[in-house]
Amino acid sequence: MRSLTAFGAAVAVLGLATAASAADLPARVYTKAPPMVATYNWTGFYIGVNAGGAWSTADSNFGDASGFVGGGQIGYNWQAVGSPLVLGLEADIQGTSLKNSATVTTILGPTTGEAKVPAFGTVRGRIGYAWDRFMVYGTGGWAYTKTEATVTAPGFSASDDKWGSGWTLGGGLEWAFAGPWSLKAEYLYVKAKSVDLTLGGVGVSTGDYHYNVVRAGLNYRF
Repeated sequence: MRSLTAFGAAVAVLGLATAASAADLPARVYTKAPPMVATYNWTGFYIGVNAGGAWSTADSNFGDASGFVGGGQIGYNWQAVGSPLVLGLEADIQGTSLKNSATVTTILGPTTGEAKVPAFGTVRGRIGYAWDRFMVYGTGGWAYTKTEATVTAPGFSASDDKWGSGWTLGGGLEWAFAGPWSLKAEYLYVKAKSVDLTLGGVGVSTGDYHYNVVRAGLNYRF
């Protein structure tokens, strides 16, 4: 009987010591996990403006020339949730000051021939790879170019212009910097197919020619 009493007392003392030791332990601190940051999604229609420069090299039928370009674009991007792949379609129209001219002496006297690209546009597919708000993309599709030619001599002037088809390839970078706004930098190589013009009753074929475009743009996504 005495041994059972002694054993019970020992258990009680041990329980009190364990409780006291537990009371000395620091309280567990529960912290809330940081909120998940949503990944930017490029899906949606957009509209924007752009400006830049264009140039042609001596190996093109258009000759060595350069000029300003400016215009607008409209398009649509689609990006699956959780995927970095962005697919899109874009159309644009540009005005340009790209021109080339030369003066030679003919039976009419000093005669100047001038070739211009007053305007061009494209309808292109785009495929991009996005890192959240930053995207790199390739693009290509149909291009259309307005070609204008003028011949001027003493007492004589003739000009004609015509729209023609072609194709374009290029690529660019785009950064969604604030809400629906994004900035882009883009390069395009444009191949213009030959068109037939009439100058002073004489038919003239321009031949295929090409030019390069570098431009920056601002887009607003809906």
